[in-house]
Amino acid sequence: MTIGNDATATAKTTAGSIPVVFVAGNSVEAGFVESLAHPGGNMTGVDTLPRELDKKRLELLKEAFPKVFRIAILFETRHLSTTIPQVEVAARSLGLEVTRLEVRAAGDIEGTFGAVARNQVGALMPVSSALFHGERRRIVRLAAKYRLPAMYENQEFADAGGLLSYGPDILSLNRRTATYVDKILKGAKPAELPVEQPTKFELVINLKTAKALGLTIPPSLLGRADQVIE
Repeated sequence: MTIGNDATATAKTTAGSIPVVFVAGNSVEAGFVESLAHPGGNMTGVDTLPRELDKKRLELLKEAFPKVFRIAILFETRHLSTTIPQVEVAARSLGLEVTRLEVRAAGDIEGTFGAVARNQVGALMPVSSALFHGERRRIVRLAAKYRLPAMYENQEFADAGGLLSYGPDILSLNRRTATYVDKILKGAKPAELPVEQPTKFELVINLKTAKALGLTIPPSLLGRADQVIE
């Protein structure tokens, strides 16, 4: 079992014929499976739809803070040719200018935030990333330091003090992989087990963080929140 694209890509090159059950994003484009309905090969699992969700997160962030005109996008170098072009197109469609915050490793994260002050950035959005998920407390702390409203990929960021999050319930998706493991151990072939996609998405708002930053969340957005942290 693998969680995240990096681990899944490693498993693809090293697992041989051993079945691999993954939680990963854009699994067809990443080459993990032939299609969602017919994976082929020895890999199957859950696709987290990061690209579509990044666009939705931008929309929610713009709705929450309509006066923001420049947003910092935090991303790993590997996202340059895949995720970033689509995110920038989505940002432009919302009237947003983009400042890129590119990192190669966890140690780069803090240094990239220097561009925030230089470019008059009004908000932050890290793209979906296993690295950023692991470094979520550091990222949330930096967003607070630079007083940036920020939108994150799942509730665990909001629980760590992040302002807004929108995405699937990651723990629920991870639990779904147990179903695949059970079927495979009972003789099913990964090639014949369709890749699942999340069907429920949660908007979480951390009002405690909003108050600390002196920000007001529109009532229309608060009314649609699945959870409000006070």
